[in-house]
Amino acid sequence: MAQNSLKHSLKDSLKTPLYDLHVELGGKMVPFAGYAMPVQYAAGIVREHQHTRDAIGIFDVSHMGQMLVSGEGVAEALEALLPIDVAGLGINQQCYSVLTTESGGILDDLIVTRWSENEFFLVVNAATSAGDLKHLQNHLRGCDIRVLGQRALLAVQGPKAGELIGELAPETRALTFMHGVHTKLFDHDCYITRSGYTGEDGFEISVADTAVEAVTRELLKDPRTAMIGLGARDTLRLEAGLCLYGNDMDRTTSPIEAGLQWSIARSRRAGGDKAGGFLGAETVFAQMEEGVSRKRVGFTVAGKVPVRAGADVIDEAGNIVGKVTSGGFGPTLGASIGMAYLDRGYEKVGTDLYALVRGKQIAITVAKTPFVPQRYYRG
Repeated sequence: MAQNSLKHSLKDSLKTPLYDLHVELGGKMVPFAGYAMPVQYAAGIVREHQHTRDAIGIFDVSHMGQMLVSGEGVAEALEALLPIDVAGLGINQQCYSVLTTESGGILDDLIVTRWSENEFFLVVNAATSAGDLKHLQNHLRGCDIRVLGQRALLAVQGPKAGELIGELAPETRALTFMHGVHTKLFDHDCYITRSGYTGEDGFEISVADTAVEAVTRELLKDPRTAMIGLGARDTLRLEAGLCLYGNDMDRTTSPIEAGLQWSIARSRRAGGDKAGGFLGAETVFAQMEEGVSRKRVGFTVAGKVPVRAGADVIDEAGNIVGKVTSGGFGPTLGASIGMAYLDRGYEKVGTDLYALVRGKQIAITVAKTPFVPQRYYRG
């Protein structure tokens, strides 16, 4: 991207409540999902990545959309849009899910947390939040949908995150993966969940935008912590085999093609107690029964040449059999890795193929994901 274009894009970008702190800390700011966000700090992407794997990384994810959906019968209403057992969630329990389209595609992926009997907290992707809101408003006519625009969001990730947050908010020590609690950090009200998108144990902290800078500065006083940018966030989620909306899935891909069949609750599948009822269910059920023509897979690269999103994948005869959707160097592995959609018959682990990078054939091998073990705290 041309420098002038980058400046113009940054000038027009929204700012999170931590923008000034990012600049103060030397963050390299870039436009991302309509916001000016730090891609890295002085230490660089590899060191930030390794710090998160070894200690604690702090991420500003305030660009994500936060919403509260409430009302009588809201759980059942949400089940018309999400293929999970919303009504079965316990108080302060959360679940990963997808908003499906009428054709079985993925409108967005999100986290749903039950705050009370008739109150659900949603965290959605920044780039799709406006569309998600309209979608919810069109389908949840009898429910109250409130955008929590005065809230910021921090992700505190890494193997030492449990120690730190447990010291500061003892209530969090009892939390297991995908559960949350209303508590305080440094005398500021917040909602903390044991979750994140790095594959590590960690927490996500929803806090008032007026308090997030104070909370972040206090967290950064601990020698175990470091501020981490978007670059390392991407390499961490890639090593963990986690999808990035807009790259690895979108409205043209179904949960089955994306390898997210596990995100469809058993009770919502064909033959389940609450089978179907969500948008695109017929298409999704047919794909579960008959299979799909393409599938998202992981792959490793022979050598360290990075294979980026958009690269074609070919077989030995030169036939195009897929396309890369995410790719780069995995610092933990010391190797280049990626994810791609491959035609049926090529998705088996161990299959050798080639990616076309600047006209050259780079050998790749279909691999099992996650590439590194996920270390979520399950008790």
